[in-house]
Amino acid sequence: MITTARSPDDARRALTRLFQRRRVADLKAVLAALRSSSPMTAFRRLSELGYLSSYSHMGRYYTLPDIPQFDADGLWLHVGVGFSRHGTLKDTVPVLVDRAEGGLVQSELRTRLQVRVHNTLLDLVRAQRLVRERLADAYLYVSADPRRASAQVARRRESGAAVAAAPAPPPPPLVIEILREVIHAAGI
Repeated sequence: MITTARSPDDARRALTRLFQRRRVADLKAVLAALRSSSPMTAFRRLSELGYLSSYSHMGRYYTLPDIPQFDADGLWLHVGVGFSRHGTLKDTVPVLVDRAEGGLVQSELRTRLQVRVHNTLLDLVRAQRLVRERLADAYLYVSADPRRASAQVARRRESGAAVAAAPAPPPPPLVIEILREVIHAAGI
């Protein structure tokens, strides 16, 4: 059966329905909703709606701007896929580090973002978007602004917070929400 591509108006309506139903979709689902095999067409139609890309999963998931319910840090996790009001992982990490009174260590960022951040942190330090300070047996990541960085290091030292502390488990309501979404997505 040969299908024809949707008109621009039909395409926007189809994408809106897709995201209302699923909240998050990958390129394959977008192409199916558009009845198209052209990634260029998909991104053109997504752009018309002002889509967001995930910071996790190498940016391969999309949503519409009015769907995420961002938390105070500008993060939204949906069925293990992370979105940030700040954009990519490399744009999000410096914002989180800068806002943290005592800077952040890798394990704290990994717990907060639910993704590996090793390579991102190294890239950000090399690009001078973050600074790292050796404390105890771990690196503390602080603001690139020298005054802010000094205050963050001092705050971490005076608070006595363990730099290499084990990450706290996610709160039970978050675990329940994730499990519910996984079950719903699997159609169980």
